[in-house]
Formats: sequence, structure tokens, C-alpha cells
Amino acid sequence: MRKGEFDKEMTPAPRERKTKSATEALQSLMRLCARGERSTGDAMRLMRTWGVPEGERQAVVDKLVAQRFIDNSRYAELYVREKSRLSGWGARKIAMQLRAKGVDKETIAEALATIDNEEQGSRLAEKLRRKMRSTKAQSDYELRGKLLRYALGLGYDYDDASSALDKIMGER
Repeated sequence: MRKGEFDKEMTPAPRERKTKSATEALQSLMRLCARGERSTGDAMRLMRTWGVPEGERQAVVDKLVAQRFIDNSRYAELYVREKSRLSGWGARKIAMQLRAKGVDKETIAEALATIDNEEQGSRLAEKLRRKMRSTKAQSDYELRGKLLRYALGLGYDYDDASSALDKIMGER
């Protein structure tokens, strides 16, 4: 075979996507939701990939909500707890991700209200201390800038990140 030729025998044929009917999608989503929490946005996204007709998607989601397989407020509370405690994310990043998953603003605000600000501040300070040990910088100014960008990337407010950095930089 010459250079640049495409070897047709070696590549597998592309898989054909099997489209699901609304009833099949409902059954599949019931199984998925029984295993773990899902949001309405997750369900809609999955149905889109399964090729469920657009007009039938909302009816399937309505059935799942009515039977309590999907509950956006329950999903948001669990998501906030997991991402704030285990991943160490700030409120801004959590809210942005929940919006991307199709959760409405009121539900997000209620779920974010459960975050303990004191615990969140100490978690941020610990993450910054850990990051400081591995960050290389020529000056304190450069180090502060890198750590501040890191904290903002985690989803913390500028004021919270700045005050945590002041405290940590004073400890050095």
C-alpha cells in the first residue's frame, strides 16, 4: 500500500445508530434514573442522541417527573453537595454547570443556599495552600496572580478568593 492510501479493510464500518421510540426511551430512562439521579436536561439530551422525535420528548420527561424518577430540586441538592464537598468547586462554577444541565435558576438558588460558607472558605484555603506548594513563580505578585486565577477557575467569587489569599500569603 502506498503512503496516504486509506486501508479500507482495517477500519470497522461505522455503527448505525438505532433510534428509539418514545416508549423505549421511557423504559431506558426509568432504568437509568433508578441507578442514579438525572436532570430533565440530561433526559432531553439522551433522547436527542437516541433519535426520539422532538414532539414526544417532553411527554416522556413529564411522565418521568410525575412518577418521581426525575426531580430537578433533588438532583440539584445532590449535585451541589457533591461538587462543593468532594470536588471543592465554588458556587459560580456549580451554578453554571447546573444551568447547562437544564435546571432552572430558582432551583439552583435553593440548592446553593445549602452550602456552608465557613466550610467552603476553609476548603478553598486548603486547596490554595496545596496549589501554592506546587506553583512556581518569580515573585509573590506572580504567585498571587496564579493562585487567584486558580481560585476563580474553581468557581469562587473574587472577594472570597482574594481574602483567602491574603490570609494564606500572610502565613508564609
